[in-house]
Amino acid sequence: MIEIHELTKRYGDKTALNQLTLTIASGQIFGLLGHNGAGKSTTIKNLVSIIKPTSGTVTVDGLDLEQQRQAVKEKISYVPDTPDIFLQLSAMEYWDLIAAAYQQSEEAVQQRRQQLVSLFDMTEHVDEPMASYSHGMRQKAILIGALLPDPDIWILDEPLQGLDPQAAFDLKNLMKAHAAKGKTVIFSTHNLDTAQQLCDRLAILKQGQLIYTGSVEQLLAQHPQQSLEAIYLQMAGRLTDDHLVDALEGEHDA
Repeated sequence: MIEIHELTKRYGDKTALNQLTLTIASGQIFGLLGHNGAGKSTTIKNLVSIIKPTSGTVTVDGLDLEQQRQAVKEKISYVPDTPDIFLQLSAMEYWDLIAAAYQQSEEAVQQRRQQLVSLFDMTEHVDEPMASYSHGMRQKAILIGALLPDPDIWILDEPLQGLDPQAAFDLKNLMKAHAAKGKTVIFSTHNLDTAQQLCDRLAILKQGQLIYTGSVEQLLAQHPQQSLEAIYLQMAGRLTDDHLVDALEGEHDA
């Protein structure tokens, strides 16, 4: 279980995250939704210790993140919001680096690595430098690295971005299987269909504030006869401004 209590992150006068309080149970796929700049990545980067909060606490299975950071990090794997890292390494070298960071031997990871490489169609490219990869291939390489040690908690920042339909389908199935084992998946997304398809619970953020937490079904029940898109835009964004649309259409017609 992950417990976030009044988590706040400020950069000077700007508040990126304001007193976020959430409980994320084991055995769930938990989604973070919101527009760009809503606080999704800030939340994730706090959870994986890339940044430190201005105030607030995070506990993971009873371990305080601030006081027991290394023990918490060993429970977590992470996919960042961009795959453009360690590009000077081949995919195999990158995966060896990840395995070493989690203190796993070659024997311990070999079978799982082969399965993941085959699943994501990377077999012919494992010894090529990641700088030569397309965006989608880099995303697959980073995903394989994150899933390789298979810790209890997966934290994935926009993990489906850049993946082809087959890879996206396979990753969704892996996420479901991980949660079905009583483990935890936390991921951010802009895609409402993906959230509705995958999430047991979700949090919607707007300008660093939590504005909803619960299931998609509960959200739809609170707003009968409305689509998820309409509900989300009413809460987190703005509905289309008709006069702006008319003006843009007029420019196009001209």
